[in-house]
Amino acid sequence: MEGMKKRDLLLSFLSGILLILSFPNFDLEFLVWFALVPLFYVIEGKGLWSSFKYGFLAGFISFLGILYWIIVAIHNYGNVPLIPSVLILLLLVGYLSLFFATFTFLYRFIQMRLGWETILLAPLLWVSLEYLRSFFLTGFPWASLGYSQYSNLPFIQMADIAGIYGLSFVILLVNASLYRVILQWSEKTFPLREVGLTVLLLLVFLIYGYLRMGAVDRQALLDPPLKIGLVQGNIDQSIKWDESFQKETLKIYERLSLKVAEGKPNLVIWPETATPFFFQDAKEFQPLVLDIPKSTNAFLLFGTPSYKIERGKVNHYNSAILVSPSGELKGKYDKIHLVPYGEYVPLGEYLSLGSLGEGIGNFKSGKETFNFTLPQGKFGVLICFEIIFPDLCRGFVKEGANFLVTITNDAWFGRTSAPRQHLTMATFRAIENRVFIARAANTGISAFIDPVGRIFKQKGIFTEEAINGTIGLSKVKTFYTLYGDVFALFCSTFSIVLLGYAFIQGRRKG
Repeated sequence: MEGMKKRDLLLSFLSGILLILSFPNFDLEFLVWFALVPLFYVIEGKGLWSSFKYGFLAGFISFLGILYWIIVAIHNYGNVPLIPSVLILLLLVGYLSLFFATFTFLYRFIQMRLGWETILLAPLLWVSLEYLRSFFLTGFPWASLGYSQYSNLPFIQMADIAGIYGLSFVILLVNASLYRVILQWSEKTFPLREVGLTVLLLLVFLIYGYLRMGAVDRQALLDPPLKIGLVQGNIDQSIKWDESFQKETLKIYERLSLKVAEGKPNLVIWPETATPFFFQDAKEFQPLVLDIPKSTNAFLLFGTPSYKIERGKVNHYNSAILVSPSGELKGKYDKIHLVPYGEYVPLGEYLSLGSLGEGIGNFKSGKETFNFTLPQGKFGVLICFEIIFPDLCRGFVKEGANFLVTITNDAWFGRTSAPRQHLTMATFRAIENRVFIARAANTGISAFIDPVGRIFKQKGIFTEEAINGTIGLSKVKTFYTLYGDVFALFCSTFSIVLLGYAFIQGRRKG
């Protein structure tokens, strides 16, 4: 019995390791297609509490390996002592692991109550919980299974209909089918219907993907072009908010902006909080910033902290500002989805925990999406964390954005896998809405992404960069843009009904 327990622990651990290796920077994305098979094997025939524990362990290992960089962000750059930093990481990982544990618990619950052996049960429950994780307690949809496939371009094109959750559904379906094959192997039978359904769905995704890639590429050639210059200042986080370095920071951005100006861009983009001061009040530095669009003869978009006096109270915002070539302010967007304990403190009026970093404070959330206007078309801006929220991103395109911009400061993450993870998640927003995305990151990775999810221009990390690229202005509205996470809602509704039915059946049997 003890040996069996040790084996189960090792298999749960293996599932967690395989998931870690599926994501950047390892990028062994093929592993995700069977990563959960060991966990299915472990919980086969187990009770509810045992299934919960083994699911929690697999989730804990995977999230710990994928999100280890949180310690770097809050300890190295946020100046939080090491032990509290470790505790914060473990608390977050433990919370996220509950979704794994809930999955294995509910999976076994329905099996035990209804006797269901269908391979559809696992993907339905998994997608429902991934979707819940995207908004519950403000949401943290990092490392959804579909994100592991960012380089598998034919497979992920279905995201313009089913979103990231449709991709996770198929990945779970394949895992469940493979487990069913292994389970029935000893019985010398073959789950023909289950495997047939899985292969059919995979073929549908792949055929759709190849056809859509060709169609989208042809359409992109017809879209009106726009030239963009990305500026990657590589401002060290340790000096970013040092007042004595503010002028030097602007000189770096000016030099790099003049360099991209050689490509005659229509728009120059600086990263999140590129001006580490309140631009609206910085009388000394305002002329320096406003002269740059005049010198480059291009619109300038840059990130800056800002404030408003509302109801007699000063509220701070993480903002993006657009300036015309003549030096006129053309609009401001205030970040809507803030980072908990980084940009604001949940229940801050009741808790005095502070924030987790210099230059970060108790910001207020912006109230609404806002599209900036150029002579050529419109674009929406996602600030840092916001790009991982599909529903927020599609709102800009639904309201008329012809392309998207994301500005970020990934210096917090150091030389970890986080900047790469962050970048690759943005590729799915391009596919979901069939738009180009321009990404300007303080220390990298700055890049351009096309509507089929290709990262077609990118530069290094912790380097100064001046990047020129040409994008197309899309007028397409995809199914996902118009209707959002219909597929995830369907899975969630079906799962709730199924759980209710299982609960009722259990009471009747009792």
